[in-house]
Amino acid sequence: MRLATGVALGVITLDQGLKVAVVDLLDLRGRLIIEVWPPFLTLRMAWNEGVNFGLLASGAAAMRWILVAVALAIALWVWLWVRRGGEGPRVQAAAGLLIGGALGNVIDRLRWGAVADFLNLSCCGIANPFAFNAADVAVFAGALGLVLFAGRGPRPGA
Repeated sequence: MRLATGVALGVITLDQGLKVAVVDLLDLRGRLIIEVWPPFLTLRMAWNEGVNFGLLASGAAAMRWILVAVALAIALWVWLWVRRGGEGPRVQAAAGLLIGGALGNVIDRLRWGAVADFLNLSCCGIANPFAFNAADVAVFAGALGLVLFAGRGPRPGA
């Protein structure tokens, strides 16, 4: 569990550190767009009140708390599942990514009422309208890692 805990804490630290640097220190909230390496990397302020790509965004305060509760429940369930043992380091790292990313976005919802998204990547003449953050990348990578690696390793006593 040390690996999962360390990865989760690392993701939370990276995610929240980037948000402080970009949203607060660079004042992306006020500037809205900062072209870092056009057209490939643009910092574009977006407040996500829903889940991925703004799904289930209603602007209602109740939805904010429902999404916080769901994220906390998923993080707790993954934590308890991995804690029961029997999974190798790849699964523990994947669980840490998912838990850390989920908690990073929960912190945003508690702090701002919405998730701060700001990374916008475009390439090859295709303008991407969506923004995301480091926590989103961690959740995606963690979920993918759990799908790919969970249940594949030897079980103790087997």
